[in-house]
This record gives sequence, C-alpha cells and structure tokens, in this order.
Amino acid sequence: MEKEEKQRIREKVWKTLEENNLASFPRPVYGRIPNFKGSYKAAERLSTLEVFKNSSLVKVNPDSPQTKVRELVLRAKKKLLVPTPRLKGEFYLLDGKETDPRNSTIKAIASHGERVKIENIDKVDLIVVGSVAVTINGDRIGKGEGYSELEYAILRELRKVDERTPVVTTVHEVQIVDKIPREPFDLTLDVIATPERTLAVTKTKKPEGLLLEYLKPEKVEETPFLKEYLKRYHPNYFHGKVSS
Repeated sequence: MEKEEKQRIREKVWKTLEENNLASFPRPVYGRIPNFKGSYKAAERLSTLEVFKNSSLVKVNPDSPQTKVRELVLRAKKKLLVPTPRLKGEFYLLDGKETDPRNSTIKAIASHGERVKIENIDKVDLIVVGSVAVTINGDRIGKGEGYSELEYAILRELRKVDERTPVVTTVHEVQIVDKIPREPFDLTLDVIATPERTLAVTKTKKPEGLLLEYLKPEKVEETPFLKEYLKRYHPNYFHGKVSS
C-alpha cells in the first residue's frame, strides 16, 4: 500500500512540474529527481544556513537540481563528497580549496574527483539529498530506488554520520505535498529549501543503520557495492539466500 501511494505522489508531482512548465533540463522529469526552475535560488538559500556555513565535509547527491549546491560547496572551499550514481561503488571527493567550483556536474566530478572508499572518508557534517516530493513534517520520497536511504544507513553504521547530522533538500514549492507514508527505512529531513523559503523541521528519528528485513535480494544483486558491504558487515544476511 505504501509503495503504491508513494508512486502516485511521484506521478502527480512530475505531472505538475511538466504541465506547468516548472521543469528544467533534463526533461521530461518523469522517473528522475526532477530539475526545477529556481533550483539555483533554492541552492543559494541553502548556502546561507548555519548548517551549511558550519560544515566542512558535505555529501551531495549527483542529480541535476543539486548541481548549484555542489558548486556552492566548492566555492565555499569546503570538501564535497558525491556518491557514484546508483551506488555503483566508491565515492568522489573534491576539495574546494583545490577544485574549480564549476566542476560541479557529475561528468566533471567523475573526471576531477578523487575516488575514495566509504570506510576512508572523514565524518560528514551535512547531507544534501534530492527529492521528488516532501512534506513540511520532513517526510520525503526520491524516485523510488532507495539509494539515499542505503547511503545514509551505511554511513550511519560506519559512524560517518550520527543522529545530529543535518539532512536537507532543495525543491520547488509544488513538490511540497500534504502527506507521504513513512516506512521504518525512510530518510527524513531536517531542512527544506525552496526558491521562496526555508522550512526547518522538528527533529525526526532516522534509521540507525540498514534494516535487513526490508532489503530485497534482487536489490542487493543489482547493487554490487551493497552486496560487498553486506558480505563484510552483515554476512548473516545471505543465510538461506542464493548468492554468488
């Protein structure tokens, strides 16, 4: 039921962005973390927040609407951590003191970033995620593949983040909806920045690690990085399951 309702919300938001010409390249936005008109302004608003100013290492998703966020992290001479798309393996690390801020597209990051293993990164001060829809209570949904949740859970297990690490997003106002079903593994938000305003969320409880009972074998098989992580840190997951 929750899965179907979340997809209904996604479809509605994608349709609203497209039909009202609020979407930006790449289009159409269906099936994506949607780029939206005003994403640069929302990013600039985020960069004025204390949680941004006080951070040294910022993890930002690799999607188009957060391109400006990544640029502003580098422009502020901070360190930028970007996961490989679809959690394919190592993370990209760029130091704003040494990197041109214009290297904020995923193509440039792949060319100029240092590939680092997740176990070797420093503690993350701020997490920026992409979203398809959010609520003012801090609930969010991405495009449905669960990579933000997986990345956060693994970082939490490795003590690279903790319950105090802020999680923020940038969205268009039309991406704010009344209600999103919340499941135990869902990553919640602390701050929402739109082109028009900043919304602070009452602190919400976040998953403390991977919830193995919700991990589907097919998801593990199609995500080699996750599979290798489970073999190292949760070998019992594979008991009774087929694994190569």
